[in-house]
Amino acid sequence: MIALFNTIFYEPILNLLVFLYNVLPGNDIGVAIIALTIIIKLILTPFSFQSLRSQKALQDLQPKMDALKKEFAGNKEKMASETMKLYKEQKVNPLSSCLPVLIQFPFLIAVYQAFRIGLTSAQLEGIYPFIHNPGQINPMTFGIMDLAAPSLVLAVLAGLSQFFQTKMLSTKQPKKGVPGSKDEGAMASMNKTMLYFMPVFTVIIGAKLPGGLTLYWLLTTVLTIVQQKIMLKKTNTSHQSSDSGSGQTQHHSPNSGAGQAQHHSPNSGAGQAQPAIIEGEVISKK
Repeated sequence: MIALFNTIFYEPILNLLVFLYNVLPGNDIGVAIIALTIIIKLILTPFSFQSLRSQKALQDLQPKMDALKKEFAGNKEKMASETMKLYKEQKVNPLSSCLPVLIQFPFLIAVYQAFRIGLTSAQLEGIYPFIHNPGQINPMTFGIMDLAAPSLVLAVLAGLSQFFQTKMLSTKQPKKGVPGSKDEGAMASMNKTMLYFMPVFTVIIGAKLPGGLTLYWLLTTVLTIVQQKIMLKKTNTSHQSSDSGSGQTQHHSPNSGAGQAQHHSPNSGAGQAQPAIIEGEVISKK
């Protein structure tokens, strides 16, 4: 199993890191890590967008979920059944948002091993024959930071980026007095806890890891924030277009209906009451 993991994840990432270190100007490991992070993020982009779409879809379903909680408050089995039915009708898989996280773990472990071995070993091993082996990688980046050693600065920056990334998708706390607000308030409280727990956890762990891995985590989070902004912008634009189309339909239908009623009413049969729609109200003509 370990050999398979090394073949699929560790060795390709290590060789890609060494290749980037060789070909990029200045032979700077920090620049190589930035390029490596972008490449890995591009590979995981389809899964990341799927996760963001799933999270947004779950947020959009929240009003309907609240209605189900109110309707089946005393019947948890029925509520669970109706919830799954709602997911199926809306084609939403609540577990799909977890898939990208699971997929990222092997990459993260492989990157950790690549940085641990590549930045600290006196002699690189496991390099492909067609990749130039530099023998040893200089861990200094831009001549000011040793990425083989832990960096508190990078850890704090990674924690801050984690905070903003989590905050972007956090749901608003419901107002008191709204049906179902007790359950939603508990969920909002949990989200608030995670909002602060994850950044603190990131700082604590990042302060103990090699600076290269913390830099990778920081850049990954920043790129995720960019992806979220793009995704949310597309979603909001789509919703605005839908609302605009709906508003135009509602605006024109009463006027057109009124115009038709007023146009045809003189030609109607004598003695019959003909309704005319004026400004959304029905007035009976006698």
